[in-house]
Amino acid sequence: MNPIAKFALLAVVFVDLIGQGLVFPIINELVMAPQLNFLPVSSTEATRHFDYGLVIGIFFLCWFFGGVYVAKLSDTIGRKKAIMICLLGALVGYMITIAALFADSLWLLILGRGITGFTAGNQPIAQAAMIDASRSDEEKARNMGYIVTGISAGLVGGPIIGGLLSDPAILGSFASIKMPFYGALFLVFVTILLVQFTYKDLHPPKKKLEIRPLEVFTQLVRIREKPVVMRLYWVFLSFMSANVTFYIFMDNYLSSRFQIGLFGTSMAMMVLGIALASSSTFLVTPVLNRFGKLPVIVTVVCTMAVSSLLFIVSPAPAFCYLFIATFYFGFGIAYPALLGLFSASVPDDEQGWVMGITTAAFTLAAGVFSLLGGLLMAVDIRTPFYICVAAALLALVLIRATWRNGDIRALAGS
Repeated sequence: MNPIAKFALLAVVFVDLIGQGLVFPIINELVMAPQLNFLPVSSTEATRHFDYGLVIGIFFLCWFFGGVYVAKLSDTIGRKKAIMICLLGALVGYMITIAALFADSLWLLILGRGITGFTAGNQPIAQAAMIDASRSDEEKARNMGYIVTGISAGLVGGPIIGGLLSDPAILGSFASIKMPFYGALFLVFVTILLVQFTYKDLHPPKKKLEIRPLEVFTQLVRIREKPVVMRLYWVFLSFMSANVTFYIFMDNYLSSRFQIGLFGTSMAMMVLGIALASSSTFLVTPVLNRFGKLPVIVTVVCTMAVSSLLFIVSPAPAFCYLFIATFYFGFGIAYPALLGLFSASVPDDEQGWVMGITTAAFTLAAGVFSLLGGLLMAVDIRTPFYICVAAALLALVLIRATWRNGDIRALAGS
């Protein structure tokens, strides 16, 4: 695969993650700030926490239902066609989201985020396409690191775009809370052109297309047929539960505890993205080669648990930013390592499926904990982070109990 085609795949992941790096801080501000009048001024803080969790939860649950199906679809219709379906869905979703902001409609916002979520399956497809282009385990790990770089670039780029396009000091009267969504819409359109004219599938589809409405469930049930994948999956589900619970509620926590506003919450997302980009771009291959996948994964999970606890006891936002950085600096190395284990556990014609089920773990956990966390934050804003710690500890227990098998150690090269 030539560098331009790889860049196109990274652009696909970038615009996918802009939908979070840009949108999450804005949604938090829309829902939590009474002065914006998006929700009725009389809405209580508990109601606002619930509505925030609802909007984010619907996005991730729709991603869960669409992600596995679209990723599996890429094994039958080809990576390129599946990517284009996702990008066109993102266009429609952003249009509806913009309409929701004009109408001050929570339900229209949920619809727009739901459509965007259902077609947000580009990350596993791009991962599978990068795997198609990998000729060795080392190149595969490096390419997975590039994918995480695209993810982190989206998380950094989203807040920057949101800040620039909503700041009257920069755009004057053109600046508004709607303008960042126009910017995202434009970037999705440019990415469609980039993929259309620069990327070609390396392998023809190997499977016949079959439309099955319950595909998401049948693909997950298939995990039972693959014992190694199943043992990897339960650890990964716990690992990603810790990640998404921290990720989704860090902005909500910061704005509720410190009243830092859109700039402060966007800064948190930027810190996350920079930490993730730094480790995933430069450290994945040398660290995994030096220490091995299993020790790195265990160390990172411990770091995630400790960082979560220190985050909620921090007396000022600056300290919170520090522990966001430590959390995601390690995550940027462990996540590609885990993806590499999944990839090595199945043959080439099942790469789309296995990348799809990893995304399903992430999105299912995110959807469930968004809804649950929104309710629990109304009781205590620290509760989601206790869940994060518990999920990380569960991942450690599962590694200890289920990864002793020689098959997983063989995949990890240890």
